[in-house]
Amino acid sequence: MSRWSGTVSRAAAVAIGAVLVVATLTTPAGGYPATPGNYPSGSSATIATGRGFDTCTAPSLAALQAWRASSYRTVNIYFGGVNRGCTQPNLTAAWVRDATAAGWKLLPTYFGRQPFCMFGTKPHRYTAGTAGSYAAQEAQDAVAKARALGVLPGSALYADVEHYDRTNADCVLAVRRYVSNWTVTVHQAGYLAGVYVHQDSGLADLSASYSSASWARPDAVWMARWDGNPALTGWPTAPNTQWANHQRAKQYRGDHTETWGGVTLNIDSDALDAPVATVARNFRVTSTTALNARTGPSTAYPVTRSIAPGATVAVICQGHGQQVGTSAVWDRLTDGSWVADYYISTPSNTTFSSILPRCTYPGQVTSTTPLTARVGPGTNYAATGAPLQPGALAYVMCQSLGSLVGTSRVWNRLHDGRWVTDYYVGNQSAHTWSAPVPRCP
Repeated sequence: MSRWSGTVSRAAAVAIGAVLVVATLTTPAGGYPATPGNYPSGSSATIATGRGFDTCTAPSLAALQAWRASSYRTVNIYFGGVNRGCTQPNLTAAWVRDATAAGWKLLPTYFGRQPFCMFGTKPHRYTAGTAGSYAAQEAQDAVAKARALGVLPGSALYADVEHYDRTNADCVLAVRRYVSNWTVTVHQAGYLAGVYVHQDSGLADLSASYSSASWARPDAVWMARWDGNPALTGWPTAPNTQWANHQRAKQYRGDHTETWGGVTLNIDSDALDAPVATVARNFRVTSTTALNARTGPSTAYPVTRSIAPGATVAVICQGHGQQVGTSAVWDRLTDGSWVADYYISTPSNTTFSSILPRCTYPGQVTSTTPLTARVGPGTNYAATGAPLQPGALAYVMCQSLGSLVGTSRVWNRLHDGRWVTDYYVGNQSAHTWSAPVPRCP
């Protein structure tokens, strides 16, 4: 972000440029560093992969339409912060809704106070003594601004931490306090905590405190290194085992212009495999009679309200549920209720629609060793795929009973169909169900 903040020139930026064995259980980490998210029912996480770009002012919808000719599919939004340098005439709730409907994913970026030893001229800063309180205040402001734009809980909100002098021990302490309190505060509001950092300062220091019991670990990192390499692994200042499961983005090329569809923008280029904004999309009820919305994805759940034929509903995400007609997909609405997707005008009435995210409620892996993922909800099921690293996000879709691990028989079905014991996932409970995660059908 440094080119947008006026903190570091482009030239300067370039130059700076064991599988879990259940028989020998370890104790899950405490409140730090894996603080649980407090997800409300109308929430879900969204993952963006591929290429994205960031630019100072949110582009017009016409510009975004023209840029559909590019390979970019994610655009950042500077949605708040006392150090935000650009006006945002386009950035409204309607813009967020329409940009999402046009197929764009959004990377919410909050440009708040900066460490006192940052390289640059931004006026609003924090010290080791003020970092914690400012972080909590700014995180609360970020949550309020995100909600006003229609950026729903479950979204990742990224705090911008510009490049700073990490030889200053007090400044390193200030950054850790700020990021930790940012993380705790946005988690309490049901959001994921992301952070934008330089590879040679913020990333290095957060990597060093990744497993510390003193600091809450952010859910995702967006790293700046303008080397032209979009790789999300092999980073010099953070091992591949950290932020290892859809938790990384990289700003790999700085200040330059590109033209797509006849529209020229000045951008940075990004590679992503990370959580971004969750934004509801509107669809129409296609049933000829009133459609029941329920508390869970099955007709066995209580009815919360009836929706008239032809009415518009705001869909957050899709999950597994009871077969209705030709589909076992159910849609979660912004009020937290569920409706059978068979009667909603999403692109498919037989399976998941690619334009909508799967309903997931991430929690960090709390074990101190890699957590085995299995083909079913129990230790008797075969292991499958790579285990989840400590601190990795487990993107939980639903929960089911399985074999006892620690104090819990609850198992989590992940977004990729694999299963992990809930005992080692940092959500609201280590022994029973965690709202608002639905039961698996």
